[in-house]
Amino acid sequence: MKSIPFFVTDWSEIKATEHQGETGTAFWKTLQYDGLRVRIVEYSPGYLADHWCSKGHIVHCIEGQVENQLKTGETNTLTPGMTYIVTDDASEHRSFSKTGVKLLIVDGDFLSA
Repeated sequence: MKSIPFFVTDWSEIKATEHQGETGTAFWKTLQYDGLRVRIVEYSPGYLADHWCSKGHIVHCIEGQVENQLKTGETNTLTPGMTYIVTDDASEHRSFSKTGVKLLIVDGDFLSA
């Protein structure tokens, strides 16, 4: 990963991209660097991811609530102020939000197992 100079991001100026889930919609505001991606992600009420993900993430809940489903059948819930961390290929997981949620998600090469 290359050096990233100090700067402040006004997320209100970043254009959101729309991603359909199995149900509901995700809106991503993304900063992309070499080997690093930082996103503010909002899931609409009723959002269910359309795939099982094995990529590593650091996920911090800003607003709302999200249920993290593991392919093994386990689930956990993030509420504001909670975070989960997982490395690449450590689990297969997907997100569900009954009421909608706003998350800060960081992923990149540093999470490779």
